[in-house]
Amino acid sequence: MLTPMELLRSNLSRVRIPEPTNRIYKQECCISFDTPRSEGGLFVDISSFLAFGKDCVGWNYEKTGNPVYLHIKQTKKQVSEDRPLKKPTLLAIGIDGGFDNHEPEYEETYNIIILPNFVTLPFPSVELPEKVRLAVDAILMAEGAERKEQVAAWTADKKQVSAYAMNLQQIDNGVVVPPSGWKCCKCDKTENLWLNLTDGMIFCGRRNWDGTGGNNHAIEHYKETNYPLAVKLGTITADLEGADVFSYPEDESVEDPLLAQHLAFFGIDFSSLKKTEMTTAERELDRNTNFDWNRIQESGQEMESLFGPGYTGLVNLGNSCYLAATMQVVFSTHSFYSRYYKNQSLKEAFETAPADPTLDLNMQLTKLGHGLLTGKYSVPAQEKDENSNFATPTSSTKQEGIPPRMFKSVIAASHPEFSTMRQQDALEFFLHFLDQVERANAGKPQLDPSTSFKFGIEERLLCSSGKVAYNKRVDYILSLNIPLHEATNKEQLEAFHRLKSERSLEGKEVSSDEIVRPRVPLEACLANFSAPEEVHEFYSSALNSKTTAIKTTGLTSFPDYLVLHMRKFVMEEGWVPKKLDVYIDVPDVIDISHMRSKGHQPGEELLPEAVAGSETVKSIPSANEEIVSQLASMGFNYLHCKKAAINTSNVGVEEAMNWLLSHMDDPDIDDPISQDVPLSIDQSKVDTLVSFGFQEEIAVKALRASGGNIEKATDWIFSNPNASGSSDMDATSSSVKCPADAGLPDGGGKYKLIGLVSHIGTSTQCGHYVAHVYKDGRWVIFNDDKVGASNNPPKDMGYLYFFERLNS
Repeated sequence: MLTPMELLRSNLSRVRIPEPTNRIYKQECCISFDTPRSEGGLFVDISSFLAFGKDCVGWNYEKTGNPVYLHIKQTKKQVSEDRPLKKPTLLAIGIDGGFDNHEPEYEETYNIIILPNFVTLPFPSVELPEKVRLAVDAILMAEGAERKEQVAAWTADKKQVSAYAMNLQQIDNGVVVPPSGWKCCKCDKTENLWLNLTDGMIFCGRRNWDGTGGNNHAIEHYKETNYPLAVKLGTITADLEGADVFSYPEDESVEDPLLAQHLAFFGIDFSSLKKTEMTTAERELDRNTNFDWNRIQESGQEMESLFGPGYTGLVNLGNSCYLAATMQVVFSTHSFYSRYYKNQSLKEAFETAPADPTLDLNMQLTKLGHGLLTGKYSVPAQEKDENSNFATPTSSTKQEGIPPRMFKSVIAASHPEFSTMRQQDALEFFLHFLDQVERANAGKPQLDPSTSFKFGIEERLLCSSGKVAYNKRVDYILSLNIPLHEATNKEQLEAFHRLKSERSLEGKEVSSDEIVRPRVPLEACLANFSAPEEVHEFYSSALNSKTTAIKTTGLTSFPDYLVLHMRKFVMEEGWVPKKLDVYIDVPDVIDISHMRSKGHQPGEELLPEAVAGSETVKSIPSANEEIVSQLASMGFNYLHCKKAAINTSNVGVEEAMNWLLSHMDDPDIDDPISQDVPLSIDQSKVDTLVSFGFQEEIAVKALRASGGNIEKATDWIFSNPNASGSSDMDATSSSVKCPADAGLPDGGGKYKLIGLVSHIGTSTQCGHYVAHVYKDGRWVIFNDDKVGASNNPPKDMGYLYFFERLNS
């Protein structure tokens, strides 16, 4: 019988000293959500540097034969009551220099464990072989792979120094800005005022999406003068770093290192000023805590906390609420519940996983499914009692929950945006997620749970010749426009707009509880999807010319789970993304039977295939003569005017003139017009669309198709889900490249609402996502790691709605 030390020495060949490039896991099991604080502690394999909980470490020994482990166990320390609080120096939570998140402190103990019999040797110990001591020291010194991904989570973006600050020209026009009593130069606004740092003029800020805020006079002044920098009055104090400086050409809040002298130029003594206004970032935060925030999160209401199987919260990793909300609804579906929980154990997933299970989507989805559905981690969060050193469960809905770090890392590996800590669009994430699940189950269609969301879409195009064409595609979501003109509360809306106008004349704003929002029935959104639509400039192979066709759209199959996406984010004038402030009246049961497409009907004649390369297909683009003559009458070259009209798709004189003024110096401006010359696209417009989350390739296509008009380009993207040039699903297209109708689920058209993902905030790139799921006969709210019985689910405020077929 070998002694523990002899047993360790006999296994030294299985011990590795980690290199600097090795990923070392020591904070969380790669198969479960056990940590060093779990009852059994954590076991780090001193050969692969993967970590395992007490229940899983034996499976790793069976699979790899690796016998030597570092056992890490953390137990809570007793903390002195009068511990001094450190002042934060960084806008961050739980990291050095950031805000104290009042995490209890833990004491760590280590042992060397040899499997299969869990033979134990203490660490540190001088008696241990040097190789083991070096290996363990390196593991403990290294930054954990989990921690590396987590560090940036809560750190805010630092403002960049403006490119316009150091050489800012200031005009000596005698302007002296008083210390108070400010008012917009163009209207009666006395709040949200911005001082232009070039000429000292004061104007109101931008109008918000809900009508509040300013009247856009500051940005209009920039467009007229190109004076780049403005500072928000009311944010200037002795601490100049806190002042809100905005750069219009850079379109973001910036730092002005010379702000003191720029202010002194207009007689401003910042040392005596008091802060009276919120910065742009603070206002965004404040707006997010208004009505929408409270209603969607059901704030201020007594809520019954829920714990146990299926009621596990997901810890926010820093702007990961889009992932948490989506996955809570996804794992409430039978298809994902069965695939990654009921029909697959953690051990089975681990046995079939590659050498590093942290990189395997199947393993990490099974881990996430078991983490959410077993109830093992759905326990009340522990909070230290102020009068003792003992932890007690909190009375709030907060629970320990699970951090989906490894899952996020795997799902984001193939996507540059989701691997960041920035907020993302829940719709884009859902589509990317289903695409990855489909790829992971390639060759095993019977196991692929993403199929339960798939359905066929058919477009019928009726040419003026009477002949028809059919286009088919497969999709995961039904994206719906919101027809505001179909609102059912028009009288109340008219009364509200009258009230708002009256208040505006008095220089006042309506309060949040007075706001009336349009109410649009979901049926109207569905009817809008199916309604006939005119397609202009449709090339008819029957007529050999362009004509107007009538397009109707229907579904060729009805999925097990129908996901409706409400297009709440639209473009308003000036390329400004706007969120529609609207309620959608969504019933608990819907019937979409009438949306089934009929397919090619007897007696219908199909349009002939267009002959590639024919002159008729390659017709030279035509310019609107009215636009051309108006531009020519202003003295512009006639050929240039024609190019301007063509390059802006004959949208209008203003658009054509803008194009002309920005392309006067193009080297090919005098070349003859050719159908082969692609439209030149303004890169700044491409960048604008990319900033909304669309891929650059799609943005260029959309702008070409829309004559450089951003608003029309956005509509084009949503109306052309097959726009991607690659076979991969991208951020803007939910279309799936596969034979239409191949093996898709189908059934009746009646569906019941089982979940919704709601969004709070002004754009998909900021704000917060919350999920509501119908479980066990009641609605449940999942707000990151808070889980509770929902008193009033915001069914009219959803961004994504999940329906389950009634006969499935």
